[in-house]
Amino acid sequence: MSQSRPLLGCIADDFTGATDLANMLVRGGMRTVQTIGVPSEMPGVAADALVIALKSRTVPAAEAIEQSLAALRWLQQQGCTQFFFKYCSTFDSTDEGNIGPVTDALMKELGVDFTIACPAFPENGRTLYRGYLFVADALLNESGMENHPLTPMTDANLVRVLQRQTESKVGLVRYDTVARGAAATQERFTALRTEGVKMAIADAVSDKDLFTLGEACAELKLITGGSGVALGLPENFRRAGLLTAAGEAAQLPKVDGLSVVLAGSASKATNAQVAEWKARRPAFRIDPLALARGEDVVALALAFADERIKNEPVLIYATATPDEVKAVQKELGVAKAGHLVEQALASIAASLKQRGVRQFVVAGGETSGAVVQALDVRALRIGPQIDPGVPATATLDEQPVALALKSGNFGSVDFFEKALRYLDGKTA
Repeated sequence: MSQSRPLLGCIADDFTGATDLANMLVRGGMRTVQTIGVPSEMPGVAADALVIALKSRTVPAAEAIEQSLAALRWLQQQGCTQFFFKYCSTFDSTDEGNIGPVTDALMKELGVDFTIACPAFPENGRTLYRGYLFVADALLNESGMENHPLTPMTDANLVRVLQRQTESKVGLVRYDTVARGAAATQERFTALRTEGVKMAIADAVSDKDLFTLGEACAELKLITGGSGVALGLPENFRRAGLLTAAGEAAQLPKVDGLSVVLAGSASKATNAQVAEWKARRPAFRIDPLALARGEDVVALALAFADERIKNEPVLIYATATPDEVKAVQKELGVAKAGHLVEQALASIAASLKQRGVRQFVVAGGETSGAVVQALDVRALRIGPQIDPGVPATATLDEQPVALALKSGNFGSVDFFEKALRYLDGKTA
């Protein structure tokens, strides 16, 4: 049996990133519960890992720090012994933060002088080489992320990116050191500490590198990175005799009910997924300019769904091309455009739940955050992986809701159909 108190406490800066991380831990045999925000009490289920999902990626740095410290203190109260700060595998942030400022605050609170930063996720095409982040075969700043509406990434050198966000000295653990194994990597940690480095970007070009980094971080009280680094963490607890194989880690309750797909991301992957769905299934587009004019787009979307959803799932989306997004932002402003879409999709989700929808597939981190809040989701049990970085989940309520919360850039082109099969318990 796994121990009754949680071992690993995780803080994620958005909702889809939290499920991505939890997915990795479940794959490693850790029973994992994700909470939406800092809970008032411990969820009433056994867990080896707790993941707190915040919406702190794009808020002012001071607010992100406050939220993250509150999450850390709650996790400490639950008995966690190691902590993980999770951010996006494309290192989404501005030059002011929030990755650097939050990491600084967590380090200070925990009294530690060194940690790593590794967003690599090779399974989804994110690799780090000599400190440069690649998305598939493209440098980060040539991958489409340079057009992100909130956190445009225009520099692929993460040592430089992170150094601009912190007064702490930033160093590098190169790929050739990681390739020599966990002991060599730990020796590099020690050398960097001696040089006064507090944060080290860690290269990783394969899952093998992530397992090496995970093992090398066994004694670090704080780890930061994307979900990939979490691949190697469960085995550390197992080697220490604190965790045994948990075959039931990915089990979810059966959730019956109607289904819907909600998409707010403007990423390349989500655009392709929307196009694939529209070729076969009904879809309704949310127009942010119509929302801004005061048109009752929500009512129109619900009327569209009411006519069809009892016969088949529908897609309601605000996904657009980068040029379309820029045009809308130019007219409305970045913050207003995003807020209008998020609130519309959240309102639609809440109304659809009242109509009997119990299976929700949601694309986009900000959209997922708005939807789970509208559905009053407080905690999720993490289930099997649908696609790399995206698990099926279910709420812990007496009448559970099944959700697949997808980062905009994740998932195969047929992800929406695949996710609905998983939420319905049909994994073939």
